[in-house]
Amino acid sequence: MTTTGTAAPALASGDVPTKLKFFLPDPSGEPAYIYLKIDVPPGKPRRNSVDDIHDVVVHNARGLEGTFTLEANGFEFAKHTSAETEFADEEAITTRYYAEMEELVRKRTGAKRVLIWDHVIRGNWEGMGPDVQRPLDRIHVDQTYAAGPFIARRFLGEEAEDLLKGRFRIMNVWRPIGAPVYHTPLALADWRTFSLDDLVPVRLIFQGSESDVFNVRYNENVKWYYLKEHAPSEVTLFKCFDSSTDHGDARLCPHGSFHDAGSPPDAPQRRSIEVRALVFD
Repeated sequence: MTTTGTAAPALASGDVPTKLKFFLPDPSGEPAYIYLKIDVPPGKPRRNSVDDIHDVVVHNARGLEGTFTLEANGFEFAKHTSAETEFADEEAITTRYYAEMEELVRKRTGAKRVLIWDHVIRGNWEGMGPDVQRPLDRIHVDQTYAAGPFIARRFLGEEAEDLLKGRFRIMNVWRPIGAPVYHTPLALADWRTFSLDDLVPVRLIFQGSESDVFNVRYNENVKWYYLKEHAPSEVTLFKCFDSSTDHGDARLCPHGSFHDAGSPPDAPQRRSIEVRALVFD
């Protein structure tokens, strides 16, 4: 693990000096993997990558929300008040909330078809229970370029083949639950400052199946943003995959949570919900 730092410029209001967790490959050269929710074969570590922690500044996007777009930056912010507030009823989430988010994504992107196939509620603080996942602090992208079409075919079957002939995107819509975010906010990489050379595919090995994500190498040129005190009446939309390579648009958005040492100690711990959407033009 290494930690680096350079002389920091003066910070704007709300900017946070912090540390982000990046990726270093296994020194042996073995391709990166992680075993999830299954027993690990004897003699193998659960994951074979190395955490690479670096000092960064995460810039405050509050007051600049309208300047970020999915196509230029890989993420954007939107005002949206949901009929759901507690997110305690699984059926209500997968019916009413999914429908709300599908409509929101259609309006923001102009897509012809949107399908949400999954969601995750994060928190797992004291009292939240073992089934609620913690905020993920390693910088990552949820899908590799190979995984995107695989997911479309998995959830749409034969219908996917015609849809995949056009532009296809995977997006995440992220929302706080119950209170603004003070602890472990979400950091987002600005596509305009990012290099695809810093992406590293990682095998996720489950019981009877596998998937692939990207982990991310550190690059001092990347500019990071978050929305200070992100409220439940706001959502962050960001790209995990874009099949388009023709127009210079953002194809993805590396992201992960971070520690804000300036957060009020007695502020509520973060709870959030994220939905994953297949988006077809």
